[in-house]
Amino acid sequence: MSATLGAVLRTIGAPTTIEALELAQPRAGEVRVRILASGVCHSDLHVRDGDWPRPTPTVMGHEGAGVIEALGPGVTDRAVGQPVALSWLVPCGTCRSCLAGRPWTCLDSPSFRHRMPDGATVLATAEGEPILSYSGIATMAGATVVPTAAAIPLPAGVDPAVAALIGCCVSTGVGAVLKTAEVPVGATVAVIGLGGVGLSCVMGAVLAGASRIVAIDRVESKLEVATDLGATDGLLSDPDPAQTIEALRDLTDGGPEFIFEAIGRVPTVELALAALPLGGTAVLVGMTPIDARASFAVYPFVDGSRRILGSNYGFADPAVDFPRYAALYLAGRLPIERLIERRIRLNDLEDAFDRLRLGQAGRQVIDFEQA
Repeated sequence: MSATLGAVLRTIGAPTTIEALELAQPRAGEVRVRILASGVCHSDLHVRDGDWPRPTPTVMGHEGAGVIEALGPGVTDRAVGQPVALSWLVPCGTCRSCLAGRPWTCLDSPSFRHRMPDGATVLATAEGEPILSYSGIATMAGATVVPTAAAIPLPAGVDPAVAALIGCCVSTGVGAVLKTAEVPVGATVAVIGLGGVGLSCVMGAVLAGASRIVAIDRVESKLEVATDLGATDGLLSDPDPAQTIEALRDLTDGGPEFIFEAIGRVPTVELALAALPLGGTAVLVGMTPIDARASFAVYPFVDGSRRILGSNYGFADPAVDFPRYAALYLAGRLPIERLIERRIRLNDLEDAFDRLRLGQAGRQVIDFEQA
């Protein structure tokens, strides 16, 4: 066993607590990773506040990166000292989705149980109380033990904070554009919601060669970030959705061919659907509370050959896509570092959640190397 500190959620809706924990040694097929950076994602807030029921107690965090510091017996495809980004969806490798090359729709990922594949937990209190690992990786801790399939090697030179974001928001947003929607060169695109995922959608649209990229948010400073990342237009959303739709149609000659909803709120989902032109596609990327329901008029949707696509994790195959996005970052084509608003300490997590609730925070990253 080794010691680490972790942000533990014990009671849904109550603050996390920073606790000293014992971490098991890696077993066969596992590695221990020293965490260097962990993003504070809205998904963490959904769990913290009870929008998504999850078992407790659990160490939070699912967007992280670090270096491998120990190998389990027989592990030969990873190396001590290797930089890695962690995947929050560990494929089981045997279900029909995994066998078909679609790990993002794995039917039996251990990540859903917040445990190792065999059901074991790797974290515990000094008294022996088992503590779950959120999504099986628990990145809001100084160290974690994960299956080798969750620890994706990256090329040298990637900022750990950037690597952490590749592990979730970048793969989710960029992948939604390039893999889920397969946006063609010259297409018109709109992105609703400019958090880390939405801004990653903007970067993905730039990579795809979209001719018009309209970034939409209610916070003006986020529009400035989006245009700096390559959006051709920033549109401040109006309290009246009809006004926003009219402005969007004016900017895109009747409506964009692709609209990415990257917030996960019913009003913005319905806005995306209502704004589609004939033949347009709405890509739902943001994750709503579990019981949320949206509605739309069916006849014009069918009559207009419109489409809705759900995009979980940007259809990521982490072993393939994480290194690809890292290479694009190193080549200067994917400026992920601009998503980072501030670097914080683990003790600042609840303040970071408060900022997320206000809807004004960019990506906040816990830097475990800060004193």
